[in-house]
Amino acid sequence: MKQKVFFSLATITALAVLINPVLVQAQNPIGDLRSSDKGTTISGTVVSVVGNYFLLDDGTGQVIVDAGPRWWRQVNITTNERLTVVGEMDEGEFDAFSIKRADGTVMNIRSPEGPPPWAGKRGR
Repeated sequence: MKQKVFFSLATITALAVLINPVLVQAQNPIGDLRSSDKGTTISGTVVSVVGNYFLLDDGTGQVIVDAGPRWWRQVNITTNERLTVVGEMDEGEFDAFSIKRADGTVMNIRSPEGPPPWAGKRGR
């Protein structure tokens, strides 16, 4: 009976990962980032902030994170804040899909699928 329950739980977990691969994220050192698949996860400390762009440092390197245009949504990130960001490298910067603060609060920026919701819209 225990084997059936274990097998069922393992099967459900495997299916959940296959259906939604963003659920399980491998941590990637910033120093090793290249143009990447959607859903790459990085963590680090914010070094500087300009609008919705911020510089994230994990000790292996630094990367500029783009959290979308401020006219769409302000993210209010502060220096020395510890963050985990899911996104993708694109043209030398890391485009954020979601940002998780140290307290567990998650800011969803955009879906990894398709264009961002602000695409084709003009800034205010």
